Amino acid sequence: MIDMKNLFFDALEIKSTDNLALHRFARAVGIPVDRLRYYNKCNKIPTGNDLKLIRDATGINEAELMIQMGVMDNRITSLIQKNAKQIYSLIKPQIENPDEMPSMPSLVYETTLGKLYQGDCLSLMKNMDSDSIDLIFADPPFNLKKLYPSKIDDNLKADQYLKWCTKWADECIRILKPGGSFFSWNLPKWNTHMSGYLNGRLTFRHWIAVDIKYTLPIKGRLYPSHYSLLYYCKGEKPARFHPDRLPMNICPHCVGDLKDYGGYKHKMNPDGINITDVWLDIPPVRHKKYKKRNGSNELSIKLLDRIIEMASDEGDIVFDPFGGSGTTYAVSEIKNRQWVGVEIGPVEDIVNRFENIGDDAAYLKKIRKNINCLITKEDLKRRIENRWWTPDSVRKKIK
Repeated sequence: MIDMKNLFFDALEIKSTDNLALHRFARAVGIPVDRLRYYNKCNKIPTGNDLKLIRDATGINEAELMIQMGVMDNRITSLIQKNAKQIYSLIKPQIENPDEMPSMPSLVYETTLGKLYQGDCLSLMKNMDSDSIDLIFADPPFNLKKLYPSKIDDNLKADQYLKWCTKWADECIRILKPGGSFFSWNLPKWNTHMSGYLNGRLTFRHWIAVDIKYTLPIKGRLYPSHYSLLYYCKGEKPARFHPDRLPMNICPHCVGDLKDYGGYKHKMNPDGINITDVWLDIPPVRHKKYKKRNGSNELSIKLLDRIIEMASDEGDIVFDPFGGSGTTYAVSEIKNRQWVGVEIGPVEDIVNRFENIGDDAAYLKKIRKNINCLITKEDLKRRIENRWWTPDSVRKKIK
């Protein structure tokens, strides 16, 4: 459950710490205390009979409640837009002055293709040129109360966390080139909020569900089993879009078909199946053989390879504002992309990764040999031996 600021109680002029006042109000309006706390904790507008009871008791109507809680429908938003000049004149004195230009983070590592800085990503981005980056991939902390080496606060109130997310997203949008692509990796509960914000600034392309289980089953809930990857572009369409094609699914034992393709075999592209917005083949990085830092989650090379391949060309500039273990930077380097990176915490693991980048290059080569083909070379040989159809056999049969 997302814990929001006390906007509901503030609108009702109830202090969140005053339990006596809350119970008095609950008795007066006839709404259970637990339900009032739910509206406040999750920043939900009451509906139906509850809304009527609150309106009758306080005189506050739905529109005022929506504005005070920041949960506005299209009708209220439209009215605000029509009265923008008057509203701006009222709030102008309270609008924060633009932030001063922060100092540039320290450059700690450099290759012929990329630069790694140590410091706050906001400080770095404010020193970067507008419209200068081709591809941005962002994997921020998820606000899950984790202890990071950087000692950042990973236990913010939801409104504080989302405010911070919009700050770095604003800078990402500013430095992204027209036609550039922006990817944001996060839990669905946060990306549902971020997508609403991004929709007003970028062009939505896809919500990609990446099938990786990240928690134990939760009682009373469906088993969370996917991360969300938001994909947007700056402008009407992306300047680069060439997604990989994947092999068709076959039985790992007999290499036979798992799906009946019937009379459509001859229409199947020998380069592979179109990739969808549900990715089932991205492995979690849990084995110590592939982990580049202890104790922290890492992103799969396969994930970043797919994104960088799809949304950039060789020589393009890739930016990741949350360095982590450096997967984005390593894959960019191997794929001959320029890159800019920043990490607020220790950077030794990233530097060590580059000193041994041959390991990542070998693993990436292994991944890519099974991409952009309908049947992999190993499986093709076995299918011929087991007398299963192949693209060649289908074409010969038609002729």
